[in-house]
This record gives sequence, C-alpha cells and structure tokens, in this order.
Amino acid sequence: VAATLGATQALAVIFLARIALGTPIRVLSVTAAVLGIFGVGVLILNPNATLDPIGVIAGVAGALSMAAGTVLTRKWRPPVSLLTFTAWQLTAGGLLLVPLAMLFEPALPPLSLSNIAGFTYLALNGAALTYVLWFRGIARLEPSVISTLGFLSPLSAVVLGWAFLGQALSMGQLIGAAVIIGSVWLSQRSVQPEVQVVPAPFRSTKTRRLAFLSRIKALINGAKSYSPLVKSRNIHGVEQ
Repeated sequence: VAATLGATQALAVIFLARIALGTPIRVLSVTAAVLGIFGVGVLILNPNATLDPIGVIAGVAGALSMAAGTVLTRKWRPPVSLLTFTAWQLTAGGLLLVPLAMLFEPALPPLSLSNIAGFTYLALNGAALTYVLWFRGIARLEPSVISTLGFLSPLSAVVLGWAFLGQALSMGQLIGAAVIIGSVWLSQRSVQPEVQVVPAPFRSTKTRRLAFLSRIKALINGAKSYSPLVKSRNIHGVEQ
C-alpha cells in the first residue's frame, strides 16, 4: 500500500511542475503516470491488504513531499557542485530525523562488522551515489520524466525477490511489471520533440513544363559546345 501511494508522486510532479516551472501538462505524461500507479498496484497489492488512515495520510504526504522536492530542486538549484549539493541535502535530512529517532526509536544494539558493512553500503551506494545521479538527472531532464523512474523501485524489489529468494510471480504481477515498463517508456516518449514535416512547395503544371524545357535547352547547349571537340578529334586524331 505504501509503495502504491508513493507512486502517486509522479502524477503530483506533473501539476507542481506546471505551477512552479511553467512546464506544459502533456496528455502522454499524465497517461504514463496513471498507468504507472495502476501497474505498481497490480504488482504489489494483494487481497489481504488493509488501509490504515494514518498510514494513508503519511503515504500521501510523503509522496507530495517527494514531488515538491523534485520540482523545487530543479527550480532552486544553487551554483555549487553536484556532490556538494547532494551532501548538504542528505545532511539536512539526517539532522531533521535525529530528534525523531531519539524520541521514537529504540537504542541501537552493538554493531557487528556485518552491520557496519551494511550501513557503509547503504550510505555510499544507496544514498550518496544514487542521489548524485538523481539530482544530475533532475538538472538535465524534465521532472515528469525523472519521477516515473520511481515506478522501477518496487519492480526491482519484486524481481530481486524472485531471483534471489525464490519468490513466485503471478500472472497479475507479470502484467503489472509490463504496465510499469510501458509507462516509463511512454513518459520518456512524451517529451521527445515533434518532427514537423514541411510539405514540398506546390509547383503548377506550367512551372514544371518550363523547368523541363530549361533542362532540355541546357543539354542542347552543352552538346553544341562539345561538338567542335569531337570534330577536332576525328580530323587530327588528338584532342585540341
């Protein structure tokens, strides 16, 4: 349920980008976002899923917050390096979570080497590297294109579960995966520039006839200018 609610951020980004950046709302972009939400729901929801009001509010708030961050990152990016920008974003987010973690989370148990290795992997690959690539994409692509890539997160989790944990995939999940991939492709397609076909200028029958006669006349003149050379070669045997 949380992943499905989080998928709604792609739709929110389209409308927030219109307000903050003036980006046009494209039918293909909206269609791709709706298809992606549907695909995520088909992929991970099951008949036993229940809705908790507080959880739903938190999920929607998180999706809107992520959507606003995606759009405003494009609008307010400061003139610093991408690594510095990412580092400050993650530091600010971590500082905001520290008091909440101290109030509501239990104390950390003693950490083993495996725990430290896991935290290191998450910090470097799951946070630093991925967010650098994320912000780089936001700087170069439209937010609506970037946000639909979030549909691939639950899809990746399901595929990894199938590959490494032996989890079975139902026909509904396969359909949901296909819909997600199609929605991401459609989102990329929606921002491609349209190729305008310029029709050839209309030429009347009279104009075409005059052009044809001009070409015939040019060929005749060329043949006349070449004939003295032919006669000269026939008489003397060498080219003059």
